[in-house]
Amino acid sequence: MITEPTTLFAFLSGVLGLIFWLSKQPALSKLFRILPAVIWAYFVPMLLTTAGITPDANALYSWMSRYLLPAALFLLMVTVDVKAILRLGPKALLMMVTGTVGIVIGGPIALAILGGVLPEGTWQGFATLSGSWIGGTANMVFMQNYIGAPDSILGPVIVVDTVVGYGWMGVLIFLSTVQGKFDTWVKADMTLIEDVNKRLEEIDTERRPAMTSDLAGMVGMTFVAVAVSIWVANNVMPESTYIGTSTWAILIVVTLGLAISFTRVREIEKPGASQVGFLFLYLLLTSIGARANLLAVLDAPLYLLAGFIWIAVHVGLLVLMARIIRAPLFFVATGSMANIGGAASAPIVASVYLPAMAPVGLLMATAGYILGIYAAPLAGELLRWVDGML
Repeated sequence: MITEPTTLFAFLSGVLGLIFWLSKQPALSKLFRILPAVIWAYFVPMLLTTAGITPDANALYSWMSRYLLPAALFLLMVTVDVKAILRLGPKALLMMVTGTVGIVIGGPIALAILGGVLPEGTWQGFATLSGSWIGGTANMVFMQNYIGAPDSILGPVIVVDTVVGYGWMGVLIFLSTVQGKFDTWVKADMTLIEDVNKRLEEIDTERRPAMTSDLAGMVGMTFVAVAVSIWVANNVMPESTYIGTSTWAILIVVTLGLAISFTRVREIEKPGASQVGFLFLYLLLTSIGARANLLAVLDAPLYLLAGFIWIAVHVGLLVLMARIIRAPLFFVATGSMANIGGAASAPIVASVYLPAMAPVGLLMATAGYILGIYAAPLAGELLRWVDGML
């Protein structure tokens, strides 16, 4: 097993590089058309961890989340056309809120169905998990304290969070290959999304090869912004049970990037700043995949079944809402990942569906952070009520 962080980083980087190199080979073009490179970037590390080659926990993964995630988000925000995204109207926000409602009621429904065969106190673990799925890790810690869940309950929770949560992300990535059929089925109104996507893609016509000075400028500015955001989060912003320092750092760096996007600095997209951001995201994606050991399924089968029921409720509501408001699969996928995956995953999923729309997923995930602060305690109280009824 590769455990030394630098060696592990080199190995995952090599895996990512090999996958994208293979995706450009003519003999494999049909395969990668059906299963895009980003799917392999996620699943290959997962299989390597399951095979015992890479670990499911390592200091490297925390480092990548701490630095590569805000770096990627900053670059995506600096290059975003906020005015164009706002033209999407309320549909994007409505789908994100629908996804949150699905998480809030999905847990209690799963507990009501399987409560008779699950261990006593399971509702506390589910309440803790609800924090992760609508607010991220900081909200999960808050929910554990809010509910008073013991640390012993966290084992199965982490298994469900990893296997079901990241597994659903992989499914969403795969479903991008059938978005045309789904959009036809719901009679999706593509007018606004096509207009916004076209505007965001227009910058491609102005691209030019990146010079060393371009790369030095964008990378230097990015990591200064990341360092400043982390420092402010650690030393200025108040840490509470609702918002931890890591969440503050993300919110600060995203806000900073958005502010800069209204200046001429946004022109760093011409030499491909967003592509550097995507590289950071895809490197982070390999570490996300490596955290999931498929053998963990054997450790908590009933918890996993509950997790699948939970996700099914969440997805069912999203599909129903998409049908009602004629929203495309892009909104279903990003609305789901904005909740379950947060800022680390939503831009990746969004970019798989429509490459220029990654910032939409990011903005939805950022809104999800805020909504989760209020929605997760509601989910916890519903779980407490269901447990009392059993």
